Amino acid sequence: MLFFKKPQTNMELEIIEQTKIIPYILMKYINPESGEIKIDLPQNIRKIVLVASGSSYHCARFAVDLLEKFSGIESRAIYSSEFLLKNVVPHDENTLYIFITQSGETSDTVKSVEKVKKTANLATLCITNNEDSTIWKMCDYKVACFAGKEQGIAATKSFTAQMLCLILISLKLVENIHGQEATKMYKESLFHLPAVLEKALAKREEIKKLAKILSKENIIIMTADGISYSLAKEAALKTKETSYKNISAAILGEFMHGHVAVLNNKSTLIYIAVDKIPERSIANLNKIKADYNPRLIVIGPSSDEIKPDYNIHIESENEIQQMFADVVVLQQLALEVALKLKRNVDHPKGLHKVVIDKV
Repeated sequence: MLFFKKPQTNMELEIIEQTKIIPYILMKYINPESGEIKIDLPQNIRKIVLVASGSSYHCARFAVDLLEKFSGIESRAIYSSEFLLKNVVPHDENTLYIFITQSGETSDTVKSVEKVKKTANLATLCITNNEDSTIWKMCDYKVACFAGKEQGIAATKSFTAQMLCLILISLKLVENIHGQEATKMYKESLFHLPAVLEKALAKREEIKKLAKILSKENIIIMTADGISYSLAKEAALKTKETSYKNISAAILGEFMHGHVAVLNNKSTLIYIAVDKIPERSIANLNKIKADYNPRLIVIGPSSDEIKPDYNIHIESENEIQQMFADVVVLQQLALEVALKLKRNVDHPKGLHKVVIDKV
């Protein structure tokens, strides 16, 4: 293992554990002989609504782009707290609701299931780390993410476990429509994920150097485009939770509309990529560099057309592998920034998991 010889915190240990959890999930859900994905889903799904909070919402946001790309099924993600405030619950025929919660007891998410059950006769599916939880018992379809008990407040291993479960659900939907051959290439690449994560863990020394710089920075902006935006939001949350730094996340194109003015102060801009950087984004990054000259960091594949001050990249076969590589780099970056600031990463001040009270 190329990370910590002796983990000093639960967060460190749980980042490392991801290299074992990923293959375990694949073993559980992919038949080794037939290659079939063993996840039960309703038939004739025409729309998917994902409901979650915190890091689980970022997984939901990631899944929207993934589901629409792979299966062509219209999808949307809603924060659990916002869903509870909606006057109209989406209730089109053949809509599948997916609820994501690590504990299975997240208060707003459990109440959201109750709201759907009361107002619409629609299929419900949960993704959770707890097979004895309230939400597991409430939903029609169930997917366990097998991450094991998560001790740290900041979700790490449960986040990537949920990501993988959502990828498998997306591929299963494709198989239901087009057969197993249509997903063969992606499924094969999933079995290479542990090696990709090991490469990400091996970037520790580079990440520590970068964390030393970021620990002294007052303004840090996480940016991305498309499916990478969920990673930017997750990276900002992880760093806020563990270091208490006021970091914001933005879609790069939208950031150019007024928000960019914050870069008039000394700042760092982090761009997260999982594929070739679009030409429009290259133009925006170059304009930002010319107009404001922030420190520019690219996590993921960069481009010869831009000149980042730092680039951390793990070579990957496709965008799914790159997503996981970037996530593990960003988790380590959040951890190292917090350690530089001497924060208690396992028990951040004032934070606790929001779950329902059981009688």
